[in-house]
Amino acid sequence: MNAEQPKQAYRFRFSLLPAVLGLAAALSFPPAANAAEPIRIGEINSHNKLSPVGEAYRNGLALALEEVNAAGGVHGRPLELVARDDDGDADQAARNARDLIGKERVEVLTGTMVSNVALAVAREASRGKTVFVVGDALSDAITLDKGNRYTFRVRPSTYMQAAMLADQAARMPGRRWAVVAPNYEYGQSAVASFKMLLKQARPDVEFVADQWPALGKIKADDVARVLRQARPDGIFNATFGDDLQKFVQAGNRQQLFAGVRVVSMASAGAQSLDPAQSEAIRDWVAIGYPWDQIATPEHQRFLEAYLKKFSQRPQLASVFGYTTMMAIAAGLKKTDGADGDALVEALRGMQLQSPLGPIAFRALDQQASMGAFVGLVSQRDGRSSMNQWRYLDGAGYLPDVTYVRGRRPASAMK
Repeated sequence: MNAEQPKQAYRFRFSLLPAVLGLAAALSFPPAANAAEPIRIGEINSHNKLSPVGEAYRNGLALALEEVNAAGGVHGRPLELVARDDDGDADQAARNARDLIGKERVEVLTGTMVSNVALAVAREASRGKTVFVVGDALSDAITLDKGNRYTFRVRPSTYMQAAMLADQAARMPGRRWAVVAPNYEYGQSAVASFKMLLKQARPDVEFVADQWPALGKIKADDVARVLRQARPDGIFNATFGDDLQKFVQAGNRQQLFAGVRVVSMASAGAQSLDPAQSEAIRDWVAIGYPWDQIATPEHQRFLEAYLKKFSQRPQLASVFGYTTMMAIAAGLKKTDGADGDALVEALRGMQLQSPLGPIAFRALDQQASMGAFVGLVSQRDGRSSMNQWRYLDGAGYLPDVTYVRGRRPASAMK
Protein backbone atom coordinates (compact mmCIF):
# COMPACT_ATOMS: atom_id res chain seq x y z
CA MET A 1 0.00 0.00 0.00
CA ASN A 2 1.43 3.35 -0.97
CA ALA A 3 1.29 6.46 1.14
CA GLU A 4 -1.96 7.62 -0.46
CA GLN A 5 -3.90 4.43 0.13
CA PRO A 6 -4.77 4.93 3.82
CA LYS A 7 -5.96 8.44 3.10
CA GLN A 8 -8.11 7.29 0.19
CA ALA A 9 -9.57 4.47 2.27
CA TYR A 10 -10.38 6.92 5.05
CA ARG A 11 -11.98 9.35 2.65
CA PHE A 12 -14.06 6.50 1.21
CA ARG A 13 -15.29 5.34 4.58
CA PHE A 14 -16.06 8.93 5.61
CA SER A 15 -17.97 9.61 2.41
CA LEU A 16 -20.21 6.60 3.06
CA LEU A 17 -21.05 7.69 6.59
CA PRO A 18 -23.91 10.09 5.69
CA ALA A 19 -25.47 7.49 3.42
CA VAL A 20 -25.19 4.79 6.07
CA LEU A 21 -26.71 7.05 8.69
CA GLY A 22 -29.51 8.01 6.32
CA LEU A 23 -30.25 4.37 5.57
CA ALA A 24 -30.26 3.56 9.27
CA ALA A 25 -32.65 6.41 9.93
CA ALA A 26 -34.93 5.28 7.14
CA LEU A 27 -35.01 1.72 8.46
CA SER A 28 -35.27 2.53 12.15
CA PHE A 29 -38.58 2.55 14.03
CA PRO A 30 -39.91 5.76 15.58
CA PRO A 31 -38.54 6.44 19.06
CA ALA A 32 -40.49 4.75 21.82
CA ALA A 33 -41.42 8.10 23.33
CA ASN A 34 -43.15 9.19 20.14
CA ALA A 35 -44.96 5.88 19.75
CA ALA A 36 -46.40 6.26 23.25
CA GLU A 37 -47.46 9.89 22.83
CA PRO A 38 -50.98 10.03 24.30
CA ILE A 39 -54.12 10.99 22.42
CA ARG A 40 -55.50 13.91 24.40
CA ILE A 41 -59.24 14.17 24.94
CA GLY A 42 -60.64 17.35 26.42
CA GLU A 43 -63.54 17.07 28.86
CA ILE A 44 -65.59 20.13 29.81
CA ASN A 45 -68.11 19.60 32.57
CA SER A 46 -69.83 20.96 35.66
CA HIS A 47 -67.89 18.82 38.08
CA ASN A 48 -68.75 21.01 41.05
CA LYS A 49 -72.25 22.35 40.39
CA LEU A 50 -73.90 19.18 39.11
CA SER A 51 -72.28 16.69 41.46
CA PRO A 52 -73.01 13.80 41.89
CA VAL A 53 -74.28 13.63 38.29
CA GLY A 54 -71.10 15.22 36.95
CA GLU A 55 -69.00 12.86 39.05
CA ALA A 56 -70.95 9.86 37.76
CA TYR A 57 -70.37 10.94 34.16
CA ARG A 58 -66.67 11.46 34.84
CA ASN A 59 -66.45 8.02 36.47
CA GLY A 60 -67.93 6.43 33.36
CA LEU A 61 -65.36 8.20 31.19
CA ALA A 62 -62.54 7.10 33.48
CA LEU A 63 -63.62 3.44 33.49
CA ALA A 64 -63.81 3.30 29.70
CA LEU A 65 -60.48 5.10 29.31
CA GLU A 66 -58.85 2.61 31.68
CA GLU A 67 -60.24 -0.33 29.72
CA VAL A 68 -59.14 1.10 26.36
CA ASN A 69 -55.62 1.76 27.64
CA ALA A 70 -55.38 -1.68 29.25
CA ALA A 71 -56.15 -3.16 25.83
CA GLY A 72 -53.31 -1.24 24.19
CA GLY A 73 -54.89 2.15 23.59
CA VAL A 74 -55.52 3.38 20.05
CA HIS A 75 -52.84 2.45 17.51
CA GLY A 76 -50.46 1.88 20.41
CA ARG A 77 -51.14 5.31 21.93
CA PRO A 78 -52.81 5.68 25.34
CA LEU A 79 -55.81 7.96 25.81
CA GLU A 80 -55.37 10.88 28.19
CA LEU A 81 -58.16 13.02 29.66
CA VAL A 82 -57.62 16.76 30.05
CA ALA A 83 -60.47 18.10 32.21
CA ARG A 84 -61.85 21.61 32.62
CA ASP A 85 -64.73 22.77 34.85
CA ASP A 86 -67.29 25.00 33.13
CA ASP A 87 -68.94 25.99 36.45
CA GLY A 88 -72.28 25.70 34.66
CA ASP A 89 -71.49 28.82 32.62
CA ALA A 90 -71.64 28.86 28.81
CA ASP A 91 -69.01 31.60 28.41
CA GLN A 92 -66.58 29.74 30.67
CA ALA A 93 -67.20 26.54 28.73
CA ALA A 94 -66.43 28.33 25.45
CA ARG A 95 -63.16 29.67 26.87
CA ASN A 96 -62.29 26.16 28.04
CA ALA A 97 -62.97 24.76 24.59
CA ARG A 98 -60.74 27.35 22.91
CA ASP A 99 -57.96 26.63 25.39
CA LEU A 100 -58.21 22.86 24.98
CA ILE A 101 -58.19 23.09 21.18
CA GLY A 102 -55.59 25.83 20.81
CA LYS A 103 -53.16 25.29 23.70
CA GLU A 104 -53.68 21.74 24.88
CA ARG A 105 -54.00 20.39 21.32
CA VAL A 106 -56.72 17.89 22.21
CA GLU A 107 -57.96 15.73 19.37
CA VAL A 108 -61.55 15.35 20.63
CA LEU A 109 -63.88 17.20 23.01
CA THR A 110 -66.56 15.67 25.23
CA GLY A 111 -68.66 16.44 28.28
CA THR A 112 -71.30 19.11 29.13
CA MET A 113 -74.41 18.52 31.19
CA VAL A 114 -76.46 21.66 30.56
CA SER A 115 -77.79 22.33 27.07
CA ASN A 116 -76.75 25.98 26.69
CA VAL A 117 -73.23 25.00 27.78
CA ALA A 118 -73.16 22.20 25.21
CA LEU A 119 -74.23 24.60 22.47
CA ALA A 120 -71.43 27.01 23.40
CA VAL A 121 -68.84 24.23 23.21
CA ALA A 122 -70.32 22.97 19.93
CA ARG A 123 -69.76 26.39 18.34
CA GLU A 124 -66.10 26.39 19.35
CA ALA A 125 -65.66 22.78 18.20
CA SER A 126 -67.00 23.71 14.78
CA ARG A 127 -64.69 26.72 14.51
CA GLY A 128 -61.71 24.58 15.48
CA LYS A 129 -62.77 21.65 13.27
CA THR A 130 -62.56 19.42 16.32
CA VAL A 131 -65.01 16.59 16.95
CA PHE A 132 -67.24 17.10 19.99
CA VAL A 133 -69.10 14.07 21.36
CA VAL A 134 -71.86 15.19 23.72
CA GLY A 135 -72.60 12.56 26.32
CA ASP A 136 -75.32 14.04 28.51
CA ALA A 137 -76.88 17.35 27.37
CA LEU A 138 -80.33 16.86 25.88
CA SER A 139 -81.26 19.88 23.76
CA ASP A 140 -82.64 19.12 20.30
CA ALA A 141 -80.78 22.17 19.02
CA ILE A 142 -77.47 20.33 19.49
CA THR A 143 -78.21 18.02 16.57
CA LEU A 144 -80.96 20.00 14.83
CA ASP A 145 -81.28 23.81 14.56
CA LYS A 146 -77.76 24.58 15.81
CA GLY A 147 -76.12 21.34 14.77
CA ASN A 148 -72.80 21.32 12.98
CA ARG A 149 -70.60 18.85 11.13
CA TYR A 150 -68.33 18.18 14.12
CA THR A 151 -70.87 17.57 16.91
CA PHE A 152 -72.29 14.14 17.82
CA ARG A 153 -74.45 13.01 20.74
CA VAL A 154 -74.71 9.68 22.60
CA ARG A 155 -77.68 10.22 24.95
CA PRO A 156 -81.21 10.04 23.52
CA SER A 157 -82.30 13.59 22.69
CA THR A 158 -85.10 15.66 24.15
CA TYR A 159 -87.25 14.81 21.12
CA MET A 160 -86.63 11.07 21.52
CA GLN A 161 -87.47 11.02 25.22
CA ALA A 162 -90.51 13.25 24.74
CA ALA A 163 -91.65 10.87 21.98
CA MET A 164 -91.36 7.90 24.35
CA LEU A 165 -93.42 9.68 27.00
CA ALA A 166 -95.98 11.02 24.52
CA ASP A 167 -96.49 7.45 23.34
CA GLN A 168 -97.31 6.44 26.93
CA ALA A 169 -99.49 9.52 27.56
CA ALA A 170 -101.56 8.89 24.44
CA ARG A 171 -102.78 5.63 25.98
CA MET A 172 -104.07 7.33 29.13
CA PRO A 173 -107.78 8.16 29.32
CA GLY A 174 -107.57 11.84 30.36
CA ARG A 175 -107.47 14.66 27.83
CA ARG A 176 -106.54 17.72 29.98
CA TRP A 177 -102.79 18.12 30.32
CA ALA A 178 -100.54 20.57 32.15
CA VAL A 179 -96.78 20.98 31.78
CA VAL A 180 -93.93 22.14 34.00
CA ALA A 181 -90.41 22.66 32.66
CA PRO A 182 -87.34 24.83 33.30
CA ASN A 183 -87.40 28.01 31.26
CA TYR A 184 -84.40 27.47 29.00
CA GLU A 185 -83.71 25.66 25.76
CA TYR A 186 -83.95 22.09 27.07
CA GLY A 187 -87.27 22.66 28.84
CA GLN A 188 -88.73 24.58 25.92
CA SER A 189 -87.73 21.82 23.49
CA ALA A 190 -89.10 19.08 25.74
CA VAL A 191 -92.49 20.76 26.04
CA ALA A 192 -92.71 21.64 22.33
CA SER A 193 -91.91 18.07 21.29
CA PHE A 194 -94.25 16.50 23.84
CA LYS A 195 -97.16 18.76 22.84
CA MET A 196 -96.63 18.20 19.13
CA LEU A 197 -96.30 14.43 19.39
CA LEU A 198 -99.16 13.94 21.84
CA LYS A 199 -101.49 16.06 19.70
CA GLN A 200 -100.55 14.00 16.66
CA ALA A 201 -101.48 10.81 18.51
CA ARG A 202 -104.49 12.28 20.36
CA PRO A 203 -106.06 15.29 18.60
CA ASP A 204 -108.64 15.56 21.39
CA VAL A 205 -106.00 16.50 23.98
CA GLU A 206 -105.87 20.08 25.32
CA PHE A 207 -103.17 21.78 27.37
CA VAL A 208 -104.65 23.73 30.25
CA ALA A 209 -101.62 25.14 32.09
CA ASP A 210 -97.91 25.78 31.47
CA GLN A 211 -95.40 26.58 34.20
CA TRP A 212 -91.87 27.79 33.38
CA PRO A 213 -89.74 28.14 36.54
CA ALA A 214 -86.20 29.45 36.15
CA LEU A 215 -83.62 26.67 36.41
CA GLY A 216 -82.56 26.26 40.03
CA LYS A 217 -85.02 28.91 41.25
CA ILE A 218 -88.38 27.15 41.23
CA LYS A 219 -91.10 28.57 43.49
CA ALA A 220 -92.55 25.15 43.94
CA ASP A 221 -95.62 26.02 46.00
CA ASP A 222 -96.71 28.61 43.43
CA VAL A 223 -96.15 26.16 40.56
CA ALA A 224 -98.12 23.41 42.28
CA ARG A 225 -100.97 25.84 43.08
CA VAL A 226 -101.36 26.99 39.47
CA LEU A 227 -101.33 23.43 38.17
CA ARG A 228 -103.84 22.22 40.77
CA GLN A 229 -106.23 25.06 39.91
CA ALA A 230 -106.16 24.01 36.23
CA ARG A 231 -107.53 20.56 37.21
CA PRO A 232 -105.45 18.52 34.76
CA ASP A 233 -105.87 14.81 34.12
CA GLY A 234 -102.16 14.50 33.43
CA ILE A 235 -98.94 16.43 34.02
CA PHE A 236 -95.84 16.39 31.85
CA ASN A 237 -92.75 17.15 33.94
CA ALA A 238 -89.36 18.19 32.57
CA THR A 239 -87.85 19.61 35.77
CA PHE A 240 -84.94 17.75 37.32
CA GLY A 241 -82.49 17.83 40.21
CA ASP A 242 -83.32 20.08 43.16
CA ASP A 243 -86.16 21.74 41.24
CA LEU A 244 -87.89 18.40 40.78
CA GLN A 245 -87.40 17.48 44.42
CA LYS A 246 -89.03 20.73 45.53
CA PHE A 247 -91.86 20.30 43.02
CA VAL A 248 -92.60 16.80 44.32
CA GLN A 249 -92.69 17.99 47.91
CA ALA A 250 -94.92 20.99 47.15
CA GLY A 251 -97.22 18.86 45.03
CA ASN A 252 -97.64 16.35 47.82
CA ARG A 253 -98.40 19.08 50.35
CA GLN A 254 -101.15 20.42 48.07
CA GLN A 255 -102.36 16.96 46.94
CA LEU A 256 -101.63 17.94 43.34
CA PHE A 257 -100.95 14.38 42.25
CA ALA A 258 -104.10 12.78 43.68
CA GLY A 259 -105.92 11.17 40.75
CA VAL A 260 -103.51 12.76 38.24
CA ARG A 261 -101.19 10.79 35.98
CA VAL A 262 -97.65 12.15 35.73
CA VAL A 263 -95.20 11.46 32.93
CA SER A 264 -91.71 12.68 33.71
CA MET A 265 -88.40 13.11 31.90
CA ALA A 266 -86.68 12.25 35.21
CA SER A 267 -87.42 10.81 38.64
CA ALA A 268 -86.40 12.56 41.83
CA GLY A 269 -83.65 11.18 44.04
CA ALA A 270 -85.28 9.59 47.04
CA GLN A 271 -82.38 10.47 49.33
CA SER A 272 -83.22 14.19 49.00
CA LEU A 273 -86.95 13.92 49.65
CA ASP A 274 -88.54 14.40 53.03
CA PRO A 275 -88.50 10.95 54.68
CA ALA A 276 -91.63 11.94 56.65
CA GLN A 277 -93.66 11.79 53.44
CA SER A 278 -95.19 8.33 53.20
CA GLU A 279 -95.34 8.48 49.41
CA ALA A 280 -93.06 11.02 47.76
CA ILE A 281 -93.78 9.67 44.25
CA ARG A 282 -96.28 7.01 43.37
CA ASP A 283 -96.39 5.32 39.97
CA TRP A 284 -95.08 8.14 37.84
CA VAL A 285 -94.42 7.07 34.25
CA ALA A 286 -90.82 8.16 34.09
CA ILE A 287 -87.52 7.65 32.38
CA GLY A 288 -85.22 5.94 34.84
CA TYR A 289 -82.44 3.42 35.28
CA PRO A 290 -83.26 0.07 36.95
CA TRP A 291 -79.55 -0.67 37.32
CA ASP A 292 -80.03 -3.62 39.65
CA GLN A 293 -82.64 -5.34 37.45
CA ILE A 294 -80.93 -5.36 34.05
CA ALA A 295 -79.74 -8.89 33.30
CA THR A 296 -78.08 -8.47 29.90
CA PRO A 297 -74.44 -9.63 29.65
CA GLU A 298 -73.17 -6.25 28.42
CA HIS A 299 -74.75 -4.38 31.34
CA GLN A 300 -73.69 -6.99 33.86
CA ARG A 301 -70.07 -6.67 32.73
CA PHE A 302 -70.25 -2.87 32.97
CA LEU A 303 -71.93 -3.01 36.39
CA GLU A 304 -69.35 -5.38 37.87
CA ALA A 305 -66.44 -3.29 36.56
CA TYR A 306 -68.00 -0.06 37.83
CA LEU A 307 -68.73 -1.43 41.30
CA LYS A 308 -65.21 -2.83 41.55
CA LYS A 309 -63.55 0.44 40.57
CA PHE A 310 -65.71 2.97 42.42
CA SER A 311 -67.48 0.97 45.17
CA GLN A 312 -70.75 2.71 44.39
CA ARG A 313 -73.71 2.09 42.11
CA PRO A 314 -73.64 3.64 38.64
CA GLN A 315 -76.08 6.30 37.49
CA LEU A 316 -77.41 6.87 33.99
CA ALA A 317 -74.75 9.57 33.61
CA SER A 318 -72.15 6.85 34.22
CA VAL A 319 -73.51 4.88 31.27
CA PHE A 320 -73.42 7.99 29.08
CA GLY A 321 -69.84 8.78 30.07
CA TYR A 322 -68.66 5.23 29.53
CA THR A 323 -70.34 4.90 26.15
CA THR A 324 -69.08 8.29 25.01
CA MET A 325 -65.45 7.38 25.68
CA MET A 326 -65.88 4.01 23.98
CA ALA A 327 -67.41 5.74 20.95
CA ILE A 328 -64.50 8.18 20.77
CA ALA A 329 -61.97 5.34 20.99
CA ALA A 330 -63.80 3.33 18.30
CA GLY A 331 -63.83 6.34 16.00
CA LEU A 332 -60.15 7.06 16.54
CA LYS A 333 -59.28 3.45 15.73
CA LYS A 334 -60.83 3.93 12.30
CA THR A 335 -58.65 6.95 11.51
CA ASP A 336 -54.91 7.34 10.95
CA GLY A 337 -54.39 10.71 12.59
CA ALA A 338 -55.83 13.70 14.36
CA ASP A 339 -57.78 15.03 11.38
CA GLY A 340 -61.21 16.18 12.56
CA ASP A 341 -62.90 15.60 9.23
CA ALA A 342 -61.61 12.03 9.06
CA LEU A 343 -63.01 11.38 12.52
CA VAL A 344 -66.37 12.81 11.47
CA GLU A 345 -66.56 10.33 8.63
CA ALA A 346 -65.48 7.50 10.94
CA LEU A 347 -68.24 8.25 13.45
CA ARG A 348 -71.05 8.77 10.94
CA GLY A 349 -72.99 5.52 10.77
CA MET A 350 -70.62 3.81 13.21
CA GLN A 351 -72.04 0.97 15.29
CA LEU A 352 -70.78 -0.05 18.72
CA GLN A 353 -71.78 -1.93 21.81
CA SER A 354 -72.91 -0.02 24.91
CA PRO A 355 -73.91 -1.21 28.40
CA LEU A 356 -77.52 -0.87 27.19
CA GLY A 357 -76.98 -2.81 23.97
CA PRO A 358 -75.90 -1.99 20.41
CA ILE A 359 -76.18 1.60 19.22
CA ALA A 360 -75.26 3.51 16.06
CA PHE A 361 -74.70 7.16 15.12
CA ARG A 362 -77.17 8.11 12.42
CA ALA A 363 -75.22 9.92 9.69
CA LEU A 364 -78.02 12.39 8.94
CA ASP A 365 -78.04 14.16 12.32
CA GLN A 366 -75.14 12.46 14.17
CA GLN A 367 -77.50 11.39 16.94
CA ALA A 368 -76.93 7.97 18.52
CA SER A 369 -79.73 5.43 18.70
CA MET A 370 -79.33 4.72 22.41
CA GLY A 371 -82.70 4.11 24.04
CA ALA A 372 -84.14 4.63 27.51
CA PHE A 373 -85.93 2.74 30.26
CA VAL A 374 -89.55 3.82 30.76
CA GLY A 375 -91.59 2.43 33.63
CA LEU A 376 -93.48 3.16 36.84
CA VAL A 377 -91.35 4.94 39.41
CA SER A 378 -92.32 5.09 43.08
CA GLN A 379 -90.50 6.35 46.15
CA ARG A 380 -91.32 5.58 49.73
CA ASP A 381 -89.46 5.76 53.04
CA GLY A 382 -86.29 6.98 51.36
CA ARG A 383 -86.26 4.20 48.79
CA SER A 384 -86.85 4.38 45.07
CA SER A 385 -88.15 1.59 42.85
CA MET A 386 -88.91 1.15 39.18
CA ASN A 387 -91.22 -1.57 37.95
CA GLN A 388 -93.09 -2.61 34.83
CA TRP A 389 -90.26 -1.01 32.90
CA ARG A 390 -89.29 -1.56 29.29
CA TYR A 391 -86.18 -0.57 27.41
CA LEU A 392 -87.30 1.41 24.36
CA ASP A 393 -84.78 1.25 21.51
CA GLY A 394 -83.92 4.78 20.48
CA ALA A 395 -83.85 3.85 16.79
CA GLY A 396 -87.64 3.75 16.87
CA TYR A 397 -87.92 7.26 18.32
CA LEU A 398 -85.46 9.23 16.21
CA PRO A 399 -87.14 12.16 14.41
CA ASP A 400 -87.97 11.29 10.82
CA VAL A 401 -85.78 12.36 7.93
CA THR A 402 -88.13 15.11 6.70
CA TYR A 403 -88.31 16.63 10.18
CA VAL A 404 -84.52 16.61 10.54
CA ARG A 405 -83.90 18.10 7.10
CA GLY A 406 -86.37 20.86 7.90
CA ARG A 407 -84.45 21.86 11.03
CA ARG A 408 -80.81 20.87 10.61
CA PRO A 409 -78.51 23.29 8.71
CA ALA A 410 -77.45 22.01 5.30
CA SER A 411 -73.81 22.72 6.18
CA ALA A 412 -74.03 20.26 9.08
CA MET A 413 -75.02 17.43 6.75
CA LYS A 414 -72.10 17.83 4.31
